[in-house]
Amino acid sequence: MKPYENTAELIETLELEIKSITDTINTLKQEPKSFNEEIIFKYIDTASTGKTKDFVRSFDVKSERGSLFSSGDVSKLIKDGADDISPELLAIARKVVNIKKKNSKSR
Repeated sequence: MKPYENTAELIETLELEIKSITDTINTLKQEPKSFNEEIIFKYIDTASTGKTKDFVRSFDVKSERGSLFSSGDVSKLIKDGADDISPELLAIARKVVNIKKKNSKSR
């Protein structure tokens, strides 16, 4: 928990956290509006670029290079985004990436 000066500041901080969590939940409840969003949802669901790559390959979708979709393509999509992916959804996917990195460092 973040340090605070008084109870009012603590309440304000907690209310902001609640709003942030509520916004995240609402974003995750939405249906994907594009195939790229579907890919991002799959990554958030599995937290695995490998499983997400397999999901994309099951649709016979090729990468921008014209070859089979790879884990690197998933990572690039999360990092660079795309016009048809909501910024809120990308932010969640990037948090998942950071959580995975943090957890792998503590092993």
